[in-house]
Amino acid sequence: MLDLTRQHERVREVVLERVEAVFESQQFILGRTVEDFESAFCAQFGSAHAVGMSSGTDAQLAILMALGIGVGDAVVTTPYSFFATAGCIHRVGAEPLFVDIRGDTLAMDAEKLREFLTTRCRREADGGLRSPSGQRVRAIIPVHLFGACADMDALNAVAAEFDLFVLEDAAQAIGSEYPSKVHGCQQAGTMGTASYFSFFPTKNLGAAGDAGLAVCQSEELATELRRVRNHGMDRQYQHRVVGGNFRLDAVQAAVLHAKLPYVAEWNAARRQNADLYRQGFADLGERIQVPVEPWRESGLAGHHTHHQYVIRAERRDALLGHLTEAGIGHAVYYPQPLHRQECFAHLGYAEESLPEAERASRETVALPIYPELRGDELASVVEAVRDFYLK
Repeated sequence: MLDLTRQHERVREVVLERVEAVFESQQFILGRTVEDFESAFCAQFGSAHAVGMSSGTDAQLAILMALGIGVGDAVVTTPYSFFATAGCIHRVGAEPLFVDIRGDTLAMDAEKLREFLTTRCRREADGGLRSPSGQRVRAIIPVHLFGACADMDALNAVAAEFDLFVLEDAAQAIGSEYPSKVHGCQQAGTMGTASYFSFFPTKNLGAAGDAGLAVCQSEELATELRRVRNHGMDRQYQHRVVGGNFRLDAVQAAVLHAKLPYVAEWNAARRQNADLYRQGFADLGERIQVPVEPWRESGLAGHHTHHQYVIRAERRDALLGHLTEAGIGHAVYYPQPLHRQECFAHLGYAEESLPEAERASRETVALPIYPELRGDELASVVEAVRDFYLK
């Protein structure tokens, strides 16, 4: 699925140079190296504020804490995402609420969101919104899944109608662009109250371990995020709130800063590989569905960054066996939707209660898409899939 050694060959010298500088300084926790990376990220992707965190999960957790979301609250998100999206909601004591995804893009469906908030939740006299179990609905978390932005114009309109925070899960979407009809081209992570990115090593921008980033446009919120990531301290041993140890290591910031200038090039290579797959699968008809690229006709270079190349396949599980036998890397994102996870059984979602998410979990498979994938390797993936359906 991924060979990170090829990427390292390309960036070895610049990465080691920046990492060596950290060791020479012996300043490993926060400090100038982290601040320089945060500033460079903002300059490249149009954010007002960026706060380095120890992981994408911790970035999401810190945002929820900074906004005061916790016990007695509820947050609406998608059931078709990495576990942390809902797990962090639960960890702060809030109730995860799930709204089904669109059948084409696999992202949160704005119309289903509006229907849920209108018909399943209760408006109070003060304008507040209560979940079916009586919790106060505070926010929505749409996910920019696999590198394509969710329809943020539509989702933001619903959130504004119900006075909800919008937290963008941009963990898989660094460099992704959205053609807003209201604001023009917008970068993933700049369209909500706050957002978070993951720099897990397999991401389009990967660290040498765990790392993440919280992004927002509000200076007040950024200040609170910096406080929360460092045990709630303003000054040493002076704790205004209870925070956590969510600090980004300087070594990880150095690695990320070294790789940052390559992101656009790597994302372009992923799009090129996606186009080759599209051509290779063109005559397979309904046997497979290549990823929908909702903003492809927008003219934006970053309309999709293909963090994963996820197809929908007839006889998916049999195809998985065929790919294994052929020695082709593959993965399933995600084999069980979040509302059907054992740890969320108490929320009461029945089987087929969110049918699009459950269908996606049965039908999808990810194929190799990383930038350094060679043409002959990509051709072998196409050949293996074609052999399964045509022979």
